[in-house]
Amino acid sequence: MKRRGYIFEQITDIDNLRLAFCKAKQGKSAKKDVLLFCENTDSNLLSIRDRLMSGNYRFGMYHYFTIYDPKRRVICAASFEERIIHHAIMNICSAHFENYQIPASYACRKSKGTFAAVKKAAYYQKKYTWYLKLDIRKYFDSIDHEILSSKLQRMYKDKRLLDTFWRIIDSYHVKDGKGVPIGNLTSQYFANHYLSFADKYATEQLRILAYVRYMDDMLLWADNKTELMEKGTLFEHFIIQNLKLSLKPFVMNKTEHGLPALGFMLYPNQIRLNRRSKKRFATKLTAYTALLDTGNMSEKQFARRVLSLYGFISHANSTGFIKHILQESGLDAKGSNRVNRGGSWNNNARNVRVPNRNNNSPGNRNNNLGFRLACSTKQLIDFEQVSISLPEKG
Repeated sequence: MKRRGYIFEQITDIDNLRLAFCKAKQGKSAKKDVLLFCENTDSNLLSIRDRLMSGNYRFGMYHYFTIYDPKRRVICAASFEERIIHHAIMNICSAHFENYQIPASYACRKSKGTFAAVKKAAYYQKKYTWYLKLDIRKYFDSIDHEILSSKLQRMYKDKRLLDTFWRIIDSYHVKDGKGVPIGNLTSQYFANHYLSFADKYATEQLRILAYVRYMDDMLLWADNKTELMEKGTLFEHFIIQNLKLSLKPFVMNKTEHGLPALGFMLYPNQIRLNRRSKKRFATKLTAYTALLDTGNMSEKQFARRVLSLYGFISHANSTGFIKHILQESGLDAKGSNRVNRGGSWNNNARNVRVPNRNNNSPGNRNNNLGFRLACSTKQLIDFEQVSISLPEKG
């Protein structure tokens, strides 16, 4: 593929930087560093442009924090200025990275993503007898700087762009010459591109017909167990020798026994949630409900958060699990005890909101179940057979 030049001028164009600024501040407009930057937006963007053009911009102003969802990860958040630069780069370069991806790669790509990968994997689960799951050990921390840089040089011949790439890459080290930070936009593209060469080896050299990759999770299928293991071993050797990565132990089994992947258990005829996803859903729903009860989360925010959780688990056969969790949380609006006639005069906020008040029947006429006059807008969360009506405060 022909190397591209004259990219840096497009990245540092002031209109592109303004677009990058708008993207970087989405959902973060109230942050202190964003507000400070917005006091002199134009002059700050020109300052970024001048420092990039002169090659004097200093990368690596990171803020570190740890998350435990679903496992412990150290997130490396770039400064607001650096996030603008990352967006400016990918406004121009994302299409170039996309050209190196094969259809079987699903992470960090438009019209792809987790659920598209799950759908494709579920299709192969029906079609083949055996699967093999490969996973890179500490992938982001293991990416080799020199190899990544050489891969980028095969894409671009623009010296200033390559120099900028290198300064971004070299601004973070887990150990000498290793690692890209989890949490940066550029890191996502770099990491996905790094394994694109393994994708092509698997599909073009090994001729693996059934293959799905979501970042560092690689799934292979075949009807012949021995052939699948042989190809998996050759694939592992390629990754070790050419990308200097190490793999976790192989996970191989018959498709009928279920494939654990991307938060689900995939069987030939159904998709279930795995144990970790069930626990995550229950924990988050409980936490959001507690925040709502104490007034630390609005009903609109609660509805949006719960819909997001349901958006994930709705891809699995999970109706029974959802009903059970909603009943435990007091959010199940189904059944003979459903009350539709308004709120409470002298009860707590939870009983004002939830149709099932203390499990009392509609025939209970005490003043805990009286009318409340309010101007409200209702949002409906549709959990297939379970409905929750959440009025906003009037």
